[in-house]
Amino acid sequence: MNTKTLKIRVKDRHRNELNNQARQVNFVWNYINELSSRSVRERGIFLSAYDIQKYTDGSGKELGLHSHTVQCIGNEYVLRRKQFKKRQLNWRKSKGVRRSLGWIPVNTRAAKFKNGQVFFNGKYYRVWDSYGLSQYEFRSASFNEDARGRWYFNVVVTVKSEQSQGKVLVGIDLGCKDSATASNGEQLTNGEYRKLQQQLGIAQRANKKKRVKAIHAKITNRRKDNIHKFTRKLVDTSSAIFVGNVNAKAMVKTKLAKSVLDAGWGSIKSVLEYKCAIAGVHFEEINERFSTQTCSCCGSIPSSSPKGRAGNT
Repeated sequence: MNTKTLKIRVKDRHRNELNNQARQVNFVWNYINELSSRSVRERGIFLSAYDIQKYTDGSGKELGLHSHTVQCIGNEYVLRRKQFKKRQLNWRKSKGVRRSLGWIPVNTRAAKFKNGQVFFNGKYYRVWDSYGLSQYEFRSASFNEDARGRWYFNVVVTVKSEQSQGKVLVGIDLGCKDSATASNGEQLTNGEYRKLQQQLGIAQRANKKKRVKAIHAKITNRRKDNIHKFTRKLVDTSSAIFVGNVNAKAMVKTKLAKSVLDAGWGSIKSVLEYKCAIAGVHFEEINERFSTQTCSCCGSIPSSSPKGRAGNT
């Protein structure tokens, strides 16, 4: 058995209700942030999730939040503080240009699927159920807002692992012109985004903010869709997948930054890794240093290869 995160769109009629709850979540986060900062400054003590709960106990009823949501906020704050090694994190803003996108955490089994709707905190939320949620038991979840103001219900569920029947060994070469090229001939191109980028430039010059957000969301969704389709084909037909350990963070600092970010190498590797784990396919990142440039089929070195480097056999 494995876990999987499902992303379900919440209908727009619930936007105001979710926005109100998100503002209260920001209030609790900022309160904990100030409380933690003062504790370190005045007493030299970092507050644990248990310590924070003493200060926030009972606040959920006053703020209109589920009590488990308040606990989740404290747990998430402590986790991020340890991750970034800071005594104070960024404030969550409910207004202005730099407004934080809405986030409402949901504890394990605090939300249920009833009557074709998501039931949480005493309220029903209509969703576009494209996964058949009635067949799953909800674990941890959250309501999240995207840049266009649309809300989604992201929930972790348990799924049965289906073993891949593929018997092919596949190597993947990451690039800028084509995001990924597999040894079996499959390619992941990023040419579709170029057309949208022209539209994006026109909208930015015209200062159409809503249009800019919509185009950004389209680019993101298309990239994710293409990555999922590409990786699904490989996992279903392969027994082992090997990817070069290209350092995307280092290349972002070069002139190729835009091309590297468009290629989405990090997303490709992370999606492949979790899909291979579920399907029982071996996944490995290999060091590309000193690897051969000689074609494994015809034994030649392509003319586009850098000069002065001999191919290894």
